[in-house]
Amino acid sequence: MNNSKSALKYFYKYLKPHWKAIFWVTVFSLISTFLQVLAPTYLGKAVTKLTSYVANGGSINSFLEIVAFLAASYLLSTIAIFISWVIMSNFTAHANNSMRKNLFSKLQRMTIRYFDTHQDGKILSLFTSDLDNIFNAMNQAIFELIAQVSLFIGTIYIMFKINVKMALFTVMTLPLALILALVLIKKARKYIGLQQKEISNLNGFINEQLNGQAVIITNGLQKQSVQEFKEYNKAVRNAMFKGQFYSGILFPLMNGLATLNFAIVIAGGTYLILTNQVSMAAGLGLMVMFIEYSYTYFQPLTQLSSLYNLIELALTGAKRLAKVEQEKEEKRVSDGKQLTPLKQGLALEDVHFGYNKDKEILHGINISVPKGKTVAVVGPTGSGKTTIMNLVNRFYDVDSGRITIDGTDIRKFTIASLRNSVGIVLQESVIFSGTVFENIAFGKQDATLAEVEAAAKKAQIHDYILSLPKGYETEISENSDTFSTGQKQLISIARTLLTDPDFLILDEATSNVDTVTEEKIQVAMDEVVKNRTSFVIAHRLKTIINADKIVVLKDGTVLEEGSHKELLNRKGFYYKLYTDQMVLD
Repeated sequence: MNNSKSALKYFYKYLKPHWKAIFWVTVFSLISTFLQVLAPTYLGKAVTKLTSYVANGGSINSFLEIVAFLAASYLLSTIAIFISWVIMSNFTAHANNSMRKNLFSKLQRMTIRYFDTHQDGKILSLFTSDLDNIFNAMNQAIFELIAQVSLFIGTIYIMFKINVKMALFTVMTLPLALILALVLIKKARKYIGLQQKEISNLNGFINEQLNGQAVIITNGLQKQSVQEFKEYNKAVRNAMFKGQFYSGILFPLMNGLATLNFAIVIAGGTYLILTNQVSMAAGLGLMVMFIEYSYTYFQPLTQLSSLYNLIELALTGAKRLAKVEQEKEEKRVSDGKQLTPLKQGLALEDVHFGYNKDKEILHGINISVPKGKTVAVVGPTGSGKTTIMNLVNRFYDVDSGRITIDGTDIRKFTIASLRNSVGIVLQESVIFSGTVFENIAFGKQDATLAEVEAAAKKAQIHDYILSLPKGYETEISENSDTFSTGQKQLISIARTLLTDPDFLILDEATSNVDTVTEEKIQVAMDEVVKNRTSFVIAHRLKTIINADKIVVLKDGTVLEEGSHKELLNRKGFYYKLYTDQMVLD
């Protein structure tokens, strides 16, 4: 789909519900335009009457009457503009609010693949840079577009109706203005689009560097980080300069042409007087009238050229947001089965999968997890352990083969019932801003304090929470130092326990903690997996020696499976992994 069309369709989608407001903005803008176009005629008549009065004498009343009409025109025009502005400010705020809500909702429906392949900073720039540009444009450009286009058309119509020759003098510079505008707009569009792309890249880099600041400081890479930042920033600066130059130069050029136009109009009016095509009094009035029209005629060109940068930024942002709306959403089986309590177990049957089509990660994996049993999956980094977790929870779907629960392919269940039945404790603990209570109850919003405390006790974190000044009402966040890394992991375990899942996945839950904390987490994990069907993805092998079955992966294939004792007796790959790790420990 053409990018410009996608941007216009995006605006149409969000402005359509406010068509009544846009109608009234248009009506009041047209009223204002009509009065603005009418005003110079009163001004010209006033000059003609005043000239006649000075030359011939007589009554001044007709002059004063015309001046009163002139003042009333400007006053009513201002009132109409004010009403139009109030209406427009209201509906643009609502439209932008809808865009923001829909973008966030869309992201909640995205596949994990989208977040795996897009930097956080680039996603954040959709909410900040792009939506802000759209709001600024709607808040100013929509009104100006309606007002200035109608003013331009109305001015040309009334000029030709009053005097064709003076109208032709006034529009003489129009072809030159249009040629200059088209050339500069083409250049500006290119660099403004590039500017937004480079800003997005810069935001992604900054976000990445801030998240890894500890690693940068530890390795003394601050200078390298600054140097890389300079390169990204230079790209933004270059694109921004060219975009601002080509769009910004429109305004002074149009002002210059407007000044030239004044001279042409004065020369034209003088010519008509000198050639006796109009009288002195009528000619002076005509000149004053068309000088005013020359300003009114060029005002839309000048105003729209000054807004071009704003409009182009908004169109670029709309293209990017429209592209997000076209992104593939997670497949949801609306009429799928509801997952009932586990009866037999879970199984991976000849599962093949790759994140990219040309690189397969899992090659025909077969693993069964009987009800009530704990199966540990071990293997070196890159063997496919975490990939299995992603597939079981349907973050991704298998390329071939299938994953079943009680013999039914998990793709036939609704996503909601599947994920309500599967609990995950991730390798990286996630803490949200809020109270300790809210963090533990995150997966069960209606949980009582007693339920939260019971989960915290099983996770071995209850006593520490009670030692905090406000206990379970203590405010925490991801960057809070209230909890250590291990304690945050215990909070995650308590959160999972509270949801009481049928099937549990522990994804290397002890890999980022010290030995002492590991023992506490291990006690909590033993409590979690007790009488529960579980998958344990393990890095430290001593944490899974009590598993009912251990599956050994290497390069995406199953090498061995059996109990800890059986695998040690075989003295195969697991034996080597275990003995090497014990020596290191």
